[in-house]
Amino acid sequence: MLTDEELRALAADLESDRVERKRVLNSSTRDKIAQTICAYANDLPAHGAPGVVLVGMNDDGTTSGLDVNDKLLLDLGGIRSDGNILPLPIVTVRKVRIGSDDVAAVVVEPHPDPPVRYEGRVWIRVGPRLATASRDDERILVERRRASDLPFDRTPVHGASVADLDGTMFAQSYLPAAVSADVLAENGRSRAEQLQALHLLARGGEPNVTAILLLGVDPGSWFPMAYVQFVRWGGSDMDAPILDQKELRGPLPQVLRDADAIARLNIRTETQIEGGSTEQRRPDYPITAIEQLLRNAVLHRSYEVQAPIYWYWFDDRIEIHSPGGLYGRVTPEVFGEMTDYRNPGVAEGLRVLGFVQRFGWGVRAARRRCAENGNPPPEFQFQPSAVLATLRRRR
Repeated sequence: MLTDEELRALAADLESDRVERKRVLNSSTRDKIAQTICAYANDLPAHGAPGVVLVGMNDDGTTSGLDVNDKLLLDLGGIRSDGNILPLPIVTVRKVRIGSDDVAAVVVEPHPDPPVRYEGRVWIRVGPRLATASRDDERILVERRRASDLPFDRTPVHGASVADLDGTMFAQSYLPAAVSADVLAENGRSRAEQLQALHLLARGGEPNVTAILLLGVDPGSWFPMAYVQFVRWGGSDMDAPILDQKELRGPLPQVLRDADAIARLNIRTETQIEGGSTEQRRPDYPITAIEQLLRNAVLHRSYEVQAPIYWYWFDDRIEIHSPGGLYGRVTPEVFGEMTDYRNPGVAEGLRVLGFVQRFGWGVRAARRRCAENGNPPPEFQFQPSAVLATLRRRR
């Protein structure tokens, strides 16, 4: 991490291509800042050192007197987590004193798994030039991946090949959602090059774990426990009779679509007459809360653990048991407020396919929908190897 002294030295170096200066953050500069974050994350010049966007500075190196408050820092941090830069860049935002003024410093680390895209484009910077990457630029970035540093879902599935992926789904659904239309129109890349550029093939050409989970023809043949076990009980404990049970298998997008359909079938809605004539319909559970907690389990579970996600629906509550404890910087105290990704490839893919709207939003959305519907807030229990999420029925 750069020290304040190092940031001040970079701010004073008007020739360095590791620094971008912006007077303010507004609607016109936000897009350029996001592009620059993407370019610094790709680190095409191979500096191997962070790039910095200094908000509150002029191009000539003088400060602009900007009020660097908490809202500005939060807004800058939101550029990282709004889901438009994929894979998620490694960014810190903080205030630093330069001269007589405060400046907001957005520090971007080189990403271990390039290329990084902003709104479907790979941005690069060499010297003062900020541009979209050429085919050769992307190839350089792909070859530079640090395989030893990759998380489990980016590692190769040995023995698998491109034939184990659903090519139609990739071409018709994933690729158009991941890459902007004008880039696709001039795209002369082969299918293997497209898969590699989207972090779905390992350096040796085998599909990685993410590719099999998202696009595999038969993910269960490679990861037998990568499914959701649904059980509907006719009571409030496991001694009650089983009314329904299903194993939701297949590529993760299909698993989530099937889960959404099951949730809708099992929700009960009651009609209340208020004031003698006003009809109000309330479900016993808000569908958004169920969807978000299931997506959270699929996204954050450990796929190395030999256990499925257990989804138990009792008369008075819903339980979602996710294998794998809290990950990285996330603790019980900051759960739902801070996000760290055990499976960044799966997170990227679910964001591309529309199952994740923005990163770090799911638990907060579930809490909000429960409050609006009259349900108690979701409950969470944390163990070293599992997380249990519980939704209580609206009374």
